[in-house]
Amino acid sequence: MATATEWMTCGGDARLLLDPRTGLNRYHSAPRPADVVAFASSTANDISPAAHAHVEGVLGAVAPDGELSPKAYRRALERARDRLRAAYALPADVAIVFAPSGTDLEYVALACAAEAQRARGVLNVLLGADEVGSGCIHSAHGRFFADETALGHPAEPGRPVKGLENTAIADVPVRDAAGVARPSPEIAREMVDAAGRAAADGRAALVHVVHGSKTGLVLPHPQDLEDLGRCARLVIDACQARITSAAIADYLHRGAIVFVTGSKFMGGPPFSGFALIPAAVAAGAEPLPEGFAQVFRRAEWPAGWPGADLLPDEANLGLLLRLEAALFELERFQRLAMGDVERVVLAFHAAVRRHLIKGLGARRIAPYPPGEKEEADTHPVEMRTLSTLDISALPGGRGFDDARRAYERLLAHGVRLGQPVKCVPDGRGGWGGTLRVGISMPQVVELAGLDDEALRARLDRDLGRVADAVRAALSENDSGTVRDGWAKAAAIFGGIDNPEMEEWLDVPNEEDAKLRW
Repeated sequence: MATATEWMTCGGDARLLLDPRTGLNRYHSAPRPADVVAFASSTANDISPAAHAHVEGVLGAVAPDGELSPKAYRRALERARDRLRAAYALPADVAIVFAPSGTDLEYVALACAAEAQRARGVLNVLLGADEVGSGCIHSAHGRFFADETALGHPAEPGRPVKGLENTAIADVPVRDAAGVARPSPEIAREMVDAAGRAAADGRAALVHVVHGSKTGLVLPHPQDLEDLGRCARLVIDACQARITSAAIADYLHRGAIVFVTGSKFMGGPPFSGFALIPAAVAAGAEPLPEGFAQVFRRAEWPAGWPGADLLPDEANLGLLLRLEAALFELERFQRLAMGDVERVVLAFHAAVRRHLIKGLGARRIAPYPPGEKEEADTHPVEMRTLSTLDISALPGGRGFDDARRAYERLLAHGVRLGQPVKCVPDGRGGWGGTLRVGISMPQVVELAGLDDEALRARLDRDLGRVADAVRAALSENDSGTVRDGWAKAAAIFGGIDNPEMEEWLDVPNEEDAKLRW
């Protein structure tokens, strides 16, 4: 009989599958507790021991023989909807759609523009395609993104989902040619212009707002959303789950659809996701596109949603268990006092600076446009749990491929970080090397139980080990230049003692008690 771990690798696409040689998926994680120093919440988590025990209990309660009826699946997902509304303090009329991944959530937004699909179609305006999931480019275009859907139907990446053929996409860059985040008003104006062109062409427009990109950006800013909300349906990509209840409430009040996944900051195993849909949007919903019968199961849509009766009335035990793990972590985290969360985040951030910026010599990529540090102070505290490190000047870390090799090699040193992301142009048409360091909800919960002295000691131990592992992995990339390279890197990225780094660092010295970004 399959175990909870085995079930959690089912009911999704190939990204869930474990390599039989390593026992890990393509993100070097697995839905079981792992003895590894992991700061990989920007990519994928292992499951915490407490969440794993919870999931095992759920499996024994709802499907002890591995069989879950469609009726039991619907009841379980209705309970999950109630728990999400309670955790985020959402109104009872907010509709919630579940999906096997954040990539599949793009179809939900397109379904909310189904009437336009039947007319001239939809223009789906993405923001920073390189800073969201790669498969989302396909799904946002109304196309399949993998060789197989979560229902087991064979698919061809790039082929349209039936009923979504009239979808076009436009990409608005989130960074300029130098890799610097673009000003929010400039991005908003470009999106308004795109929506205007769509209207002139007889298309409806969906416009994506990124609340927590792969490098921690929140763009456009809330004050720049008024014009957008008047000319397009807003879609909030908060798939990193680095978002507060207050921010979700504000977006829903604006009529926006909010995407969240349980496998990033929330700390659940990959993959699970849910879309939060304002009551007014759900009330005006058109019947679901015919092709959704290959993507979703009936219970994953709210009861009574038009066209949902055409979806297969089946259960997805794997998705349910992954959702249970994520909800378990969300509920634990939401019970923490905000002061405890801030204390842990401040300590984590300071430790990153000590060991990876000052100690290792990496450069931190600012998660806001130049001159907008004051905007960073308004970010929800969860957004301060991620740092993207430019390692392109370190020996062995010059290019994106170098960073990829180092990322792969870190596991041999008992460390797992977030995947490199393309945000540092190398000046030659390519990309410089980066790594991402982030904590998750279960880590914050665990660290919140330590006093200040023990918290600092724990983070110094773990992030010191991360710095040693990164140094070793990069040395394996470029062993011929290691001795001289570290001294050169320290001269280029002189840590907090280099005044030229002021724009990139968050606090001017170790004693500053304010977390500023």
